Amino acid sequence: MEDAAIVLSVARWWLYAGGIVAVLFLGFGIDRIDENARGSYIFRPLLVPGILLIWPLVLWRWLKLERNHHDISGRYNPLRQAHGPTWMVLAFLIPTLFLGALALRQTWPKDAPATLLAPPAGAAQR
Repeated sequence: MEDAAIVLSVARWWLYAGGIVAVLFLGFGIDRIDENARGSYIFRPLLVPGILLIWPLVLWRWLKLERNHHDISGRYNPLRQAHGPTWMVLAFLIPTLFLGALALRQTWPKDAPATLLAPPAGAAQR
């Protein structure tokens, strides 16, 4: 199997899993963990693209909030605790990726002659 086909297959299954999580979360879970979302059905389709992409984070937060549903004051503590280390990792990772891409970029063939492309074989001449 080609590399591109593998990437597309993984992306397809990722979106399938995200679709299942979106249906379950928007149908049952959001009302249980957020009292402000009860009875609000118009905004829920707007959440679907985000849930399709970050469904593992949605599942993790859903389970975390289901366990500590009675403790409303600590709802955002896991995100606050992860904020600092996340930015430390990103502060290192983004410049590293950028500089690595600049170092590994391909050079353009400046002196290569132009090539005239021929029409495909069997194409009708106009």
